[in-house]
Amino acid sequence: MVVVLATAPSGPVLFTLPPDQAVLTPGGNLAEEPRDDLHLVALEIPAPQVRRIAPELLEEARLRAALARSALIAGAAERCVDLTVAHTTARTQFGRPLSRFQAVKQEEARLIEEAALVRAAVRAAAAPLDTGGPVARLAVAAAKTQASASAAEIARIAHQLHGAIGITRLSPLHLATTRLWSWRDEDGDETYWALRLAQPLTATTLWPALTTAP
Repeated sequence: MVVVLATAPSGPVLFTLPPDQAVLTPGGNLAEEPRDDLHLVALEIPAPQVRRIAPELLEEARLRAALARSALIAGAAERCVDLTVAHTTARTQFGRPLSRFQAVKQEEARLIEEAALVRAAVRAAAAPLDTGGPVARLAVAAAKTQASASAAEIARIAHQLHGAIGITRLSPLHLATTRLWSWRDEDGDETYWALRLAQPLTATTLWPALTTAP
């Protein structure tokens, strides 16, 4: 069975249908993870089979999906850090490890910092998500904004420090960075969530939102 979430004049609805009633176009993202397209053409769904979904439930599902994607980005970022540190420690140039060069140290520090920012944002959003409300929306929006914004920088630094070997299929790095590039846009990119983050805030509510503990 295929579960379809759609928008009706009355709001979000959910219904199921047999797979043969839809046209499936196989596809994938940059990391070659399955991302198929489902085409529904001229379908008539009987009213008893359509279930209305509360907007609040749909919003919670959207927040949980965004936070789960942020956590995946955090995991891929940590993988980039581990692989990069191992590479610069083991690889030598001019008789000493790459990690001993000042320029490499600086870039590694930036890489570790970006990964730590994503991890901290995800952890900060996990607890308030269970209670819901404006605090949860703010925390998840901040987490996905940070995760998506950091993904490109983390991938850039990791590949720069690996050199050309990092983009080959023989290197495990590409398994992490292609997922970072893909997950950055899935469940809302940084632009989408930055707007969601800023919309409810005003000059009088910004500071309390930033300083009030969940």
